[in-house]
Amino acid sequence: MTMEIVHTDRAPAAIGPYSQAVKAGNLLFCSGQIPLDPKTMEMVGSTAAEQAEQVMQNLASLLAAGGAGLPNVVRTTIFLASMADFAAVNEVYARHFGEHKPARACVAVKELPKGALVEIDCIAAL
Repeated sequence: MTMEIVHTDRAPAAIGPYSQAVKAGNLLFCSGQIPLDPKTMEMVGSTAAEQAEQVMQNLASLLAAGGAGLPNVVRTTIFLASMADFAAVNEVYARHFGEHKPARACVAVKELPKGALVEIDCIAAL
């Protein structure tokens, strides 16, 4: 199986030793996205809903760079700094995915990089 590193300037650069996304066979694995503006690398939004909006835009940019889109997503993981934000993040998530409903996990974590309130990763079928 061949692997290809996917990179785009339309999503935040990796802030550690990892790739933004990797194609392996007919799958695209997108690294977790936090609400960083890709141009400034600054956090966007003070609420989980505002941050989730930027996260979904970042994921959409990564998916596009890898030849996919949100309808190709088969699995996501949502990481929340607080489960109190579950409903607000769900609202943003549902608006972006529409009728498409990938398999999903949602977990509360103690903290996220750069103090983010939400992080989402995904796997898409190409």
